[in-house]
Amino acid sequence: MTQVLLGLELAEIQAALGGEWPAFRSRQIYDAVYRQGVRSLEGITTLPLGLRRELSERFEVGGPTLDCRFESVDGTRRYLLRLGDGKAVESVLMPDGRRDTICISTQIGCPVNCRFCLTALMGLERNLSAGEIVGQVRFVCGDNGLAPKDRRVNVVMMGMGEPLLNLGAVVKATKLLTDPAGMGLSPRRITLSTSGVIPKMEELGRERVRPKLAISLNASAEEQRRELMPITRKYPLADLMAACRAYPLRPWERLTFEYVLLGGVNDSDGDARRVVRLLANLKCKVNLIPFNPGPGLPFKTPEPARVASFQSILRRSVPCFIRKPRGREIYAACGQLSNFNFGDRLRNPEIGFLA
Repeated sequence: MTQVLLGLELAEIQAALGGEWPAFRSRQIYDAVYRQGVRSLEGITTLPLGLRRELSERFEVGGPTLDCRFESVDGTRRYLLRLGDGKAVESVLMPDGRRDTICISTQIGCPVNCRFCLTALMGLERNLSAGEIVGQVRFVCGDNGLAPKDRRVNVVMMGMGEPLLNLGAVVKATKLLTDPAGMGLSPRRITLSTSGVIPKMEELGRERVRPKLAISLNASAEEQRRELMPITRKYPLADLMAACRAYPLRPWERLTFEYVLLGGVNDSDGDARRVVRLLANLKCKVNLIPFNPGPGLPFKTPEPARVASFQSILRRSVPCFIRKPRGREIYAACGQLSNFNFGDRLRNPEIGFLA
C-alpha cells in the first residue's frame, strides 16, 4: 500500500524517504506537491525518471478527485470532492474582482447541530486529515488556475464541520498552507469560524501559526442562543464572550463575529442593541448573514429593510458588514452545504442547476 504525501510536512517526507536519498530530494518533492501542485510523482520533472518510478511504488501524491462541479450565475463554483476512502466533502470558490475566496470543510458533516444549518442535518461522519483540508485548497486552485503567491486568495474554514473539534489537523493544515516554501498563503488570509468551543479557542490562541478567528454568534441573549445553537448549553454565552475578551489577538488582528439573521427570530432592533452591549470594548467587526434557505429548515430570510436597520444600529459602535449571498441557487451559500442533499437536488435539471 502506497503512502500519501499530501498532508506531510517536509521533515515527515524526509523521514518517510529514509536515508536512501539526499535531503534535497525531499525538498524537491515538497516543492512539487505544495507549490507546483503536481498530481502524480511522474510529474515531478526535477527528479530523475528512474527515481520517479521507484518512488511511485511506495508513494502517491494523494488529494481529492472531482465528483461534481456546479456554477452559479454569479460565478460561484461549488465542488463535491471525493476522498480516498470514497466519502465526499464540499468546497466553494467565490471569485470577486482581483481576489478569490475558497471556503473549505474540516469535517464531513458537523456535530454541533445549529438549527439554521443544512450541514447539521447530516450529523458527523468523520474528521478530515490535514492533507484532506489542504487538498481542497490545492484542488480548487488547480481547477481555476489560481496561484496564491501571485493573486489574493483567501481561505475560510467555514464549510462543513466545526474546525475547533478537529484542531490538530486544522493547525497542521494551516502550517502547510502558509509555509513560504510551499503554497505560501499569508495567515492574514486564512479564517476559521467556530460556534464557540471555549477550551479549543484557548488552545488555538497558544499556537504560533494559526488562522484568524471568527465567532458564529447568531443570538443576542443566552436563551435565544440555546434554542438556535444547542452547544450554548455546554458553553454559555457569557463564558464565550469572556473567552473572546481573553483571546490573544495579534497586533494586526481583530475578531470577527458572524450573525445569521433569521426573519422574526433574532433580527429585531432590540436584538441589535443587545449585540452592541455584548461586543462592547472588543476589537472586532461583525458580518451579518441574511438566512440562506434550505429544505427542512424552519426559518425565513428577513426583509432587506430589516437587515439594513440591524446594521445601522451596530454600525454606531462596531464595524458591521452585510455578507452578500453567493451561489444560493446552487446551495453554495453559508449554511447550505449538505452532501446528503447534493446529488438529488443538484442533478435535477428541473431545478435549473448548472453542471
